[in-house]
Amino acid sequence: MSTRALYRDDFYLSTAEGTVTAVHEDGSVELDQTCFYAASGGQPGDTGFLERADGSKIMLGETRHGATKDVILHKPLEGEQRLDVGEKLTLHIDWARRYRLMRMHTACHLLSVVLPYPITGASVGEEESRVDFDLPEQVEKEDVTAALMDLVKANHPVYVQWITDEELAANPGIVKSKNVRPPMGLGRVSLVAIGENASIDSQPCGGTHVSETQEVGEIHISKIEKKGKENRRLRIRFGAASA
Repeated sequence: MSTRALYRDDFYLSTAEGTVTAVHEDGSVELDQTCFYAASGGQPGDTGFLERADGSKIMLGETRHGATKDVILHKPLEGEQRLDVGEKLTLHIDWARRYRLMRMHTACHLLSVVLPYPITGASVGEEESRVDFDLPEQVEKEDVTAALMDLVKANHPVYVQWITDEELAANPGIVKSKNVRPPMGLGRVSLVAIGENASIDSQPCGGTHVSETQEVGEIHISKIEKKGKENRRLRIRFGAASA
C-alpha cells in the first residue's frame, strides 16, 4: 500500500498518528501515513520512535523508500518488539536531528545560488554537507562563505510550489543536478522556491527545508576539493570559519 507522506505538506510536523498496514520480514513497517522523511536525494531518512497504545516505544534506526517512491519503510533498531498490522501508533521524529538536516539542506540550495553551475553530486549531513559542481573557474572559500551569509542574513522566504510531472518533463532546464533526478511518478513534483515570487531560486527537490533563510544560521565553506578537471567539491559546515 502507498503511504501518505505528511512531511511533503508540512516540514515542521514532528508528531503524527498512523496505522500499521504491513510488517515485513526484516521488521520494517509500512503505515497509512507518516511524518518521517524517507532517505532520498542525498538527505538521510528520519529517526525517532513509534509510540504504541500502552505507551511503550519502538525506536527507529532508519526510514527509507520501498520498491516505489510511494512506499515508505520504517525500520526499528535491532532487538525492538515486532509490531502488528492494524496497530495505531503515535509517530515521533527526532526533531533536533531533522531540524539540523532541514537547515543544512536549505544551505545546499543557497550554495547552488552562489555557484550557478551544474551539480554532479550532493550529500546532506547533520554537521557537514557537500555539493559537487562542474566548476571551470577557481573560487575562494572565503568569498563563497561571504555570499552565502548574505543570503542567510537577508532572510528570504523558503516555500514549496507544485507542478505536474508533465510540466517538469516539458521544462528539463530547471533541474540543476546532472545525476539525481527529481522525485517523479507521484503525479506532482515539489519546487523549492527561495525569495518573493521565487526571485532567488526555484528547483525541483523532495527534501525538507526551513521556512526562512535566517533559520540556516551561521555556516561556512570549510574546504574546496578538486575532484576532476572541472569538478569541485565544496564542504559546508555550521558555525563560523576557524581563524
